[in-house]
Amino acid sequence: MDFLHTVFFFIIAIGLLVAFHEFGHFWVARKVGVKVLRFSIGFGKVVWSYQKNAATTEYALSAIPLGGYVKMVDEREATVNQDDLPFAFNRQSLWARSAIVLAGPVFNLLLAIFLYWSVFLIGEEGMRPVLGPVAINTLAANAGFDAGDEILTVNQHATPTWSEAITQIIESVMAGDSDIQLSVKATDQQLVLRTLTIPPAMAQTPDLLYKELGLQPWTPTLKPIIGTVLPSSAAMSAGLQPNDLIISADGVAINDWMQWVEYVKKRPDITIALLVERSGVQLKLSLTPKAEVQEGQQVTGKIGAGVFVPKDVMASMQINYTLPVFEAFTAACQRTWNYSMATLNVMGQMVMGKASVENLSGPISIAQYAGQSASMGLVQFLKFLAVVSVSLGVMNLLPVPMLDGGHLLLYVIEGVKGSPVSDQAQLLFQQIGTALLMTLMALAMFLDVQRLFH
Repeated sequence: MDFLHTVFFFIIAIGLLVAFHEFGHFWVARKVGVKVLRFSIGFGKVVWSYQKNAATTEYALSAIPLGGYVKMVDEREATVNQDDLPFAFNRQSLWARSAIVLAGPVFNLLLAIFLYWSVFLIGEEGMRPVLGPVAINTLAANAGFDAGDEILTVNQHATPTWSEAITQIIESVMAGDSDIQLSVKATDQQLVLRTLTIPPAMAQTPDLLYKELGLQPWTPTLKPIIGTVLPSSAAMSAGLQPNDLIISADGVAINDWMQWVEYVKKRPDITIALLVERSGVQLKLSLTPKAEVQEGQQVTGKIGAGVFVPKDVMASMQINYTLPVFEAFTAACQRTWNYSMATLNVMGQMVMGKASVENLSGPISIAQYAGQSASMGLVQFLKFLAVVSVSLGVMNLLPVPMLDGGHLLLYVIEGVKGSPVSDQAQLLFQQIGTALLMTLMALAMFLDVQRLFH
C-alpha cells in the first residue's frame, strides 16, 4: 500500500508540474500565432489522445510520465504544408520564439507563487518555534541560544511556526548568507537579537547544517503513556495498546516518555521485559524493538508507538498560521524568489565543487518526498509541489543545451550577431547538452539507489 501511495502521488505531482510547464509553451505559442500539432504529457508511445479534427491540436498522454512536450509546426523537423508556413515556429520573430521558450519556466515559477499563496491562505497548524535544550558546541550554543527561547523572526521574516523558522534559516544559508539575524523572545520575556554564524563548509550540505545547528523544538515532560500503536509494529506484536502506562522496563522504573525512548533506542533486537498498567491492572509484556539503520550506519531500536499528549499541552504549543489575501500573495512571491536564489546558489556551488552532489535528488527521492508530504496533509503536499516547481523552473532556465535556457542562449547569440546560429553549431550544442543531462540523470539515479540501501 505504501508503494502504491508513493507512486500515485508521484504521478500526480509530476503530471501537474509538467502539464503547467508545457502549458506555458503551448499558451504563448498559440498567442503569437504558432500552430501546435501535439500537446503531450509524458514521452514515448501515446496511450491516449484527443483531437477534434485534423486541423487542431492533438492532446495526448504518453507512456513515460517523466516529462512532456509541445510539438509545433517547424520546417527544421519536417516538411510543412504551404498553408502552414506562416504559422511555423522557425519563421517567427526572435522575440516570439524567445517568449515561447521562456514561458515554460516562467509558468512553473507562477505556479509556485500560486501554491505558496494557497498555503498562506489555507494556513497550517504548527508548533511554536520554542527551543528545547541546546547542545554544547553547536552553532546555536555559540550564538547564545538557550532552552525556552522563542524565535520571532529570521532575517526580518516572521516565523510563527517551527517549520517556518527552520525553512527560513535553511533558505538563508542556501542563498549565501553566512550571518543570519534572529530576533528572539527569551524566557524572561526580553526581546534580544542573536546571530547564527554559518561556517562555509557546513553551508554546502543542508543535512550536515541541520545537525550542526543544534536547534530542536521544546517538548514538555510527558508521562510514558502510549498514544498510538502502528500496524505491524513491534509494539502491536507485544500487545501494547493506547493508554497503556509503562511502569518499568527490565526492572528499571520509567518516569517519562523521553527516558523510555532512549531506553528503546539502545536495545535493537533485544527483548525487554515490560510492566504496564492498563485500566488499573498491571500486566507483564515482552517487547523486542526492531533494528533500524540510521544515518551514519548507527543501529537503533524502534517499536512503532507514539506518546499520548494531553489536549491542553498540545494546545499551548500549537499555532494556526494564516495570512490575509494580499499579504499572502506578497509572502508567496518572496518565498518563491528566496527559494529560486537559494537553488541557483546551490547549483553554482556544486558546479564549482564547493557543494556536495548529495544535494541532487532523482525520481526515486522525489517520489518518496511526494508520498511522505501527501501523508502529512494537503498543506504539506502543496509546499512540496511549490518547491519542486521552483526547482523545475530554475533548472530549465540554466544556459544548458537541450534545456529552455540553452535555447534562450542561442537566441541571445542570434540577437547579438544578427543571424541564427549555424545548424552545425546547434547540433554540436545539442550533443553536448544531451551528454551533460544524461550524466546528471545517471548520477541522480545512482545517488537515489544508494540512499535506498543506507
